Amino acid sequence: MRDTVRFLLGDELREICTVDPTLTVLDWLRIEERKTGTKEGCAEGDCGACTVVVGRRDGDRVRYEPVNACIRFLATLDGCQLLTVEHLKAADGALHPVQQAMVDCHGSQCGFCTPGFVMALFALYRNDPAPGEGRIDDALAGNLCRCTGYAPIVAAGQRMYELGAPEADRFAVAEAGIAERLAALEDEETVVVGDGPRRFYAPATADAMAELLLEHPDATIVSGATDVGLWVTKQQRVLPVVIYTGRVRDLRGLRETADGFEIGAAVTYAEAIGPLGRAYPDLGELIRRIGAEQVRAVGTIGGNIANGSPIGDMPPALIAAGATLVLRRGGERRSLPLEEFFIAYGRQDRRPGEFVESVFLPKLQPGDRFRAYKISKRFDQDISAVCAAFRLRVEDGKVIDIRIAYGGMAGTPKRAAGAEAALTGQPWTEDAVRAALPALARDFTPLTDWRASAGYRARVAANLLLKLHAETADPAAETRLVGERSLAHA
Repeated sequence: MRDTVRFLLGDELREICTVDPTLTVLDWLRIEERKTGTKEGCAEGDCGACTVVVGRRDGDRVRYEPVNACIRFLATLDGCQLLTVEHLKAADGALHPVQQAMVDCHGSQCGFCTPGFVMALFALYRNDPAPGEGRIDDALAGNLCRCTGYAPIVAAGQRMYELGAPEADRFAVAEAGIAERLAALEDEETVVVGDGPRRFYAPATADAMAELLLEHPDATIVSGATDVGLWVTKQQRVLPVVIYTGRVRDLRGLRETADGFEIGAAVTYAEAIGPLGRAYPDLGELIRRIGAEQVRAVGTIGGNIANGSPIGDMPPALIAAGATLVLRRGGERRSLPLEEFFIAYGRQDRRPGEFVESVFLPKLQPGDRFRAYKISKRFDQDISAVCAAFRLRVEDGKVIDIRIAYGGMAGTPKRAAGAEAALTGQPWTEDAVRAALPALARDFTPLTDWRASAGYRARVAANLLLKLHAETADPAAETRLVGERSLAHA
């Protein structure tokens, strides 16, 4: 085992031995490094004021991703490069094109949120050489501003490319060298650091992770910390043992086969949106509305499944698609349909020392139609009131097979077994769908909470089934404000 966390802060190597396992990048930057450009706004990964950029090696290149420093644990940076707003200006004090564009376009007023916007735009600048306005809007969806109305910031996102080509940027020039330095930090060791009796483990292989979980079956497994981070920042919980999945190379693979996609549990939404969105366009659109780019850069599909939230967006879609889950304990593996993993609110079929290793998403077959819908109070960066997904096959005008899954309608993501039975074998008509609505109502007993009332949820669930019919019976029907005509993930 290795007892240091090693990463680059800008171009300077940092090696840290003693660290609180849940110390956030934000607190470390501000308190230890005195880099106060990175701000704390919400402390829950929502406002973007704390946005930094993390670089990960991708072959001989570096993939730069915007990250919420307020909920990212410092020890997860092992093998990465960390960039803050202080790193952008040149040695002679000249502003980076992103910063200069914000000045030119009057993109800052009170200035509190400005460093976060600058870093979000910097990640876009490094990753996309010619974004349209919609792409810029996506890149900025995780940053909130009370002053500008956003139009000047979007204008800055266009102006920055006029001030300098990304390929000529000094970060592009240095990229190969940074990638080489990051490669030198990689090894097969399990990183273990801590503060007193508390420990943070970051294994490099699934075998090492399986052994650790047998030794520490009560450990908190952390991937993107988009949920666990709030346990620390909002609930002030103390986590004795943390095991991090982000270094486990065996869990980071996404492999397309003839039959479907094998998705490692540590694959992030940012990594999955392209290949999954091309095969399942509605799934890509659903992922685009999970958090914002800062969340999708670190949040994982496996983590979203494992935390068992009844309002997680991915499980209903994966259940409707017929996904299966692979769980591992030590050297033993077992597979089960994803819907069987969720037992009751807060309870999943996961034994002590067992972890989610992968999920298999089958491909659509000829004639299959898949739709997914998310209903929330705002389009970007919001949690669902109701999420619905459908996989439908109609032959000769009749429903041959249909899978219906909802989130937000029960204590777990759940299939609508009664509605499925009522529709199977029936003509695919609006009358038949309406006749199945009473069965759908019996499938669920939704709750009232601050996101929606039980009555609203029941009405929305019924209307989404009707919407499925409208879209599939008449493919030209315009039922969406965004999505089908301009896929951001294509």
